[in-house]
This record gives sequence, C-alpha cells and structure tokens, in this order.
Amino acid sequence: MKKWLIGICTLLLIVIGAVVWSQSASADGKDKTSETVEVTLGTLVDKALATGEIMPRHEIEVKSKISGTVSRLFVEAGDRVQIGDPLLEIQPNPTPLEYAQKKRVLEMRALVEKQRTFDLTRMKGLLEQGMASQADFDAAKEASERATLSRKMAEEELAILDKGKAVVAGRSVESVITSPVAGHILSLPVNVGDPIVPLSSYQPGTALLSIANMDDLLLRGTVDEIDVGKIKEGMQAEIKVGALPEETVTGILQRISLKSRKTDNTTVFDVEIGDLTASESVYLRAGYSANADVIIRKVTDVPVLPERVVVFRNDSTFVHLSGQTEDATEEQAIVLGMSDGITTEITSGLQVGDHVLEPKTREIQ
Repeated sequence: MKKWLIGICTLLLIVIGAVVWSQSASADGKDKTSETVEVTLGTLVDKALATGEIMPRHEIEVKSKISGTVSRLFVEAGDRVQIGDPLLEIQPNPTPLEYAQKKRVLEMRALVEKQRTFDLTRMKGLLEQGMASQADFDAAKEASERATLSRKMAEEELAILDKGKAVVAGRSVESVITSPVAGHILSLPVNVGDPIVPLSSYQPGTALLSIANMDDLLLRGTVDEIDVGKIKEGMQAEIKVGALPEETVTGILQRISLKSRKTDNTTVFDVEIGDLTASESVYLRAGYSANADVIIRKVTDVPVLPERVVVFRNDSTFVHLSGQTEDATEEQAIVLGMSDGITTEITSGLQVGDHVLEPKTREIQ
C-alpha cells in the first residue's frame, strides 16, 4: 500500500514539474512585443563632414632685399599694422672684401667719368673749330653720360652696402622694412642680431615675419570622396572648433577642389568654408583644428521614428502595430522620407501620436 502511494506521489510531482517547466520556458521564449515607440515631430539633417583648420585667407611672409643683421624691431607678434608701418630695420654687415671691392669700383668709375668729361669738352672745342664732326661730338657726349650713370650706380651700391640707404631713380631704398599689407603679425621668428639672407632670383631669403588679415578667416579642410558629390558651393556649414567645444561657428562653403589628393590611403578633396560667423565672445585664432558639417538637406517638424522599428521587405517598408488581441500584431505599410541612419522621416502611413511596436526580440539564456 505504501509503495503504491509513493509511486502516485512521485508521478504527480513529475507531472507538476513538467507543467511548470513548460510554462516557464514558454514565458521565457515568448516574443516580447509589448513595448512601443511613438511617432513624434523631429528634425533631420543630411550632412557631409569636412575636417581641417581655421586659417586666414591670405598670409604674407615679409623678406628683405638687402643682407645684414636685424638692428631694431618695431613690432611684436600679435600687433596690428597698417600699410607702410615700419616693421624692423636691417643693418648692412658687409665683409671687408665686399666693402673694398665696392669702394674700388666707385673710384675706378669716377676716374672713367672724369676722362669722358674731359674728352667731351675737347670734342666740343674741335667741333666749334670745324675740326670734328657732329657724329664725333655725339659719340663723346654719349660716352660721358654712360660714365656718369655708371659712377652713380657704383655710389648707390656702396651706399646700400654700407648704410642700407640710397635713392635710386627718385625712389628711396632703405634698410627699414615696412608692412606691405594691413593685418596682424602672426609670427616673428627673428630677433635683434640675427643674420639676414636677402631675397633674390636664386635664393628664397630669410622669412622675417608673417602678416595676415584676421578679419577674413576660413576653414581649409578636406571632404571624403564619398560625400563630395553631394555638396556644392553656397551650402551652409556648422563648424565645431576643438578649442571651443561649447561654441558653434557658421560659414558658407565657398570652394571645392576640382582635383582629389591622397592622404593616409584615402581619397579626399580640398574645400574652403568662408564667411565665418561666431558670437562676440568668440575669438578665432589661426591654426585652430575644426570639423564642419556641410548641410546638404535639413527638414524640421516632420513625423519621425527610430529606423530600428522599420521592416524592409523587397521594395516596401512596414511597421508593426498592435492587433485586436494581446498577442496579435498588424503590419502597416509606410513611406519613408529622409534618414540620418538612426532616425527616419515618415511621409505617409502614420500620424504623429501613433504607436509602433518595438521589433521582436528574444532573450538569450
């Protein structure tokens, strides 16, 4: 009798355990479709990324046309200058051999001028006596004038070499370097006493300083070849400057290079974004690294949904809605508009305030 009761109890326990396990497994494996997402109004932006630096549109390097050493500095880095303002002074520092050569050349040309002047005076007397022709007198006059010009040239060369100043054909040549443009001094790499190599046709010369108009800045950067076909001049751009993370600078895409170039095994196109506008508290400096979002298209106050709830099948798109019963679902065909990869625009099929089921998920045990 006891064995029979024990057998029945054991059988009942097995049946109850199987039922509980089946219900538990069914509950764990059941598709969770109770969570929903509401269709709301949102803003979507299609944009292309440009990376680069904030730079002045034009930056000029100032160089000297005479050799020597820096004797005085009239400006410092960061100063604002106007056209013609003195920047620095170059003190000529010729070698003894160079000075001696220029000095002797001047003396020899002065002797030649003296001789040609004497010849001209003598030829004039012969012409008056009828012992020389007008052509002989003209030749002597030309030789005298050439000798005078040659002597003046030697004087000017010696003056520039010795004092750094001369007047050539009515034009003053000085050792004081003046500003060719208006702007700010960006860099001043030389100090008093530094030697200066002059600018000539066969050597670049020493860069004394650089000047740029900081009121005309732009972003010079690159755009990946994947995005360059989507953008065009005149598009708006929103710029994030690395040194100013809380500020947004706006600009206009002004130039797209016609030719690509390779950088880090990537094909990119150079672009320029100008007409930069920032708040009054923001001071942009040359060399700031920045990223710009070139706005290709922007829509505001449109019905949007997360793209994860959309079902793509063949050439159609659907979402799931709650059915008549708790476990039933219905498919609703929709038409999509613009997408930023995370959120998509709903152009038809749903209204703002509608609820869409989250995609079916299954927990992995």
